[in-house]
Amino acid sequence: MAWAYLFVAGLLEIVWAFSMKASHGFSRLTPSIITIVAMIASFTLLAWAMRTLPLGTAYMVWTGIGAAGAFIVGVLFLGESLTPMRLLAAGLVLSGLVLMKLAEG
Repeated sequence: MAWAYLFVAGLLEIVWAFSMKASHGFSRLTPSIITIVAMIASFTLLAWAMRTLPLGTAYMVWTGIGAAGAFIVGVLFLGESLTPMRLLAAGLVLSGLVLMKLAEG
């Protein structure tokens, strides 16, 4: 169950990062509320996952899902550039996540 909590926590990290961008520095109410709620939910699920998963693994996977997901959302919805170097960087992040999961068994 810890891995499921961690996965959802990572997805919520993407939500709060996107809504934080949409809040324009917390000057827009609805995206600001979504940011705060998603942050609290993400941190809570991360904490639950850390009950059984090692700190380094849980934190790396959580931030990796958030970083890779935010990259994808930025490209798809915000018009951010999709260059070979950025793709390589995202691929390296994802490779690290897979290796970390495999190392845990």
